Amino acid sequence: MTFKPLQTTGHDERGFTAEYYHPRLGQHLIIFRKAGTVSGRHYHKGLSINKNPEILILLSGHCIANWREANGTVKHTKVVIGPTMMEIPAFEWHEIIAETDCTFLELNSLAEHAADTYRTD
Repeated sequence: MTFKPLQTTGHDERGFTAEYYHPRLGQHLIIFRKAGTVSGRHYHKGLSINKNPEILILLSGHCIANWREANGTVKHTKVVIGPTMMEIPAFEWHEIIAETDCTFLELNSLAEHAADTYRTD
């Protein structure tokens, strides 16, 4: 997985603004996760262009990202603080553990996600 902190373009008493670019069009998911919940625990084969790589943007909150090769045993872990863009390559098993309430933007549709999700132990 790769992680790219998003550039903030301004701060004031209301909060801040972050800016990023992505070329993907179409349906996207906005995901709200409660602290202590786990998402993922699967991998994608990249059957859809929007799943190769999967792009997940942590808009707000803190989470733990765990990943490994789909059939591998070496697991990697990173604490992620929003706003950060995560790119998850095809055939990379991943799980996201919300440490706080989190909001994500996932740059694919629910149908693309369902059609290209595979689970391993």
